[in-house]
Amino acid sequence: MTRFPFRRPVAGLAALALAVEGLGIALINWILGVVVRRQHMSLAGSDPGLMALAAWIAGGLFALYLLLCALVALRAALRDRPPRTAGRILLITCGVVHGLLGAFCVGLVGWSAFAVVMAVLALIVWTLMVYDPERWAQPVEAVVPR
Repeated sequence: MTRFPFRRPVAGLAALALAVEGLGIALINWILGVVVRRQHMSLAGSDPGLMALAAWIAGGLFALYLLLCALVALRAALRDRPPRTAGRILLITCGVVHGLLGAFCVGLVGWSAFAVVMAVLALIVWTLMVYDPERWAQPVEAVVPR
């Protein structure tokens, strides 16, 4: 069994894409919070300051989640070892989130945003598949039938 030759660059590219996406999400939510606060927009009598604060907190938490996922992928790329159980679970949840985000992007933003989100999803799935722990735990002779 030959190992996938591009596993480190794929994991590194996934880490870079997740980091850029996390910073982009933080920036977009910060801008949304500023817009809500400056225009004094109210939704059913809710306080604009609280709505802005909620946008900032939600954007910050989601950005931290994506940056943590990027850190797991970067660690896998640098060490050239599969992520441990918690890291795999984190990357799997990130893949599910990207699948749902892609579904929303088609209707709300358009096909180009969908393509970008699906490219990031492909990098996440690719990283998970090339660093499959069962393939790494077995010796080469046990995997390849004769």
